[in-house]
Amino acid sequence: MVASGTTVHPLGQTRGVGAVVGVSPATESGSGNGFPGWQQHSSPPQGSGSAKKGGDSARRDVREALGRSCGGFGTKACVIADGRGRAITFKLAPGQSHELPLAIALLDSLPTLPKWIVADRGLASDDFRQHIWDRGARPAIPPRKTDPPVACPDWIYNNRARVENLWARLKEWRTVATRYEKTKASFLSVLSIAATVDWIKI
Repeated sequence: MVASGTTVHPLGQTRGVGAVVGVSPATESGSGNGFPGWQQHSSPPQGSGSAKKGGDSARRDVREALGRSCGGFGTKACVIADGRGRAITFKLAPGQSHELPLAIALLDSLPTLPKWIVADRGLASDDFRQHIWDRGARPAIPPRKTDPPVACPDWIYNNRARVENLWARLKEWRTVATRYEKTKASFLSVLSIAATVDWIKI
């Protein structure tokens, strides 16, 4: 089926479909293919060098938040949620990126911060905790095994399960769990739709 507006070039001026095409002298001698103006060994199109293509691919992956991590080729998504476990906003980065820059950007996007900021052990950083204190909130982030002890009340940190439950609900959308979308903007749109439906349900 041809879409409206598409130009279809005819097969020939006087020949119909199935007509026998005559053999040209060039074809008989083996030095051509019988079509005038057609080179047997055509050169590749300009701008198709492997180095340039690889560079464009790398820039595209960064632009579209795609990259390789231990889990394979994918996207690192970070979310900030309210006290009821509802998504407020998202940040995306290539799969090999660390969550810490995303978390800082998420906090800085909020006009004000709540009394407590709860995060998992992957965001354990003295600088990040100090950033939270500077914003007027209190961090509840457990230390790594190699870090010195820090204050992290269990009665506050237990609320992190709300974020885990949020991701479990969002990943019920197959397109969220697998990222079918090729562009960052499309994937953010899908996340926003799923988060909006989650807000309505809760």
